[in-house]
Amino acid sequence: MPTFQWLEMRITEERDRREREAELLSRLGPALGELQRILGDCIKAYTTAFGEESATIRREVGALRVQVADSQGEVRIRTDAKLPGFQVDRDGATLAIEIGLLPGNRLYYRDVAADQFVTIDDLTRRILDRVLFPKLRE
Repeated sequence: MPTFQWLEMRITEERDRREREAELLSRLGPALGELQRILGDCIKAYTTAFGEESATIRREVGALRVQVADSQGEVRIRTDAKLPGFQVDRDGATLAIEIGLLPGNRLYYRDVAADQFVTIDDLTRRILDRVLFPKLRE
């Protein structure tokens, strides 16, 4: 049976792509846990300033929910295996955040609509700013 160089190369590329995809998908749950910790720190600072009952964050199956008492606002962050990353649902709008792997098993975040990589600082602001401070302008 003849072998074709292009075919062998494509098989290798596809095998590598599938391995990267499987590794990334296995990181979605831990990435959500990491995001919960980071957002939890933000919520702690907010509740320290405005009272323990002013905001909550809780984990759901494959998602996080942040609720703010006085504004009746909430934001839900859920994992999305097709992206792969997070879908942030807030006020009827959805923000798609793609995650990917960097060397050293670190994650990167990319705002899909803006086609822009974001830092963790930018990510937390994009997720929480409007729900925590709905009366302040961006």
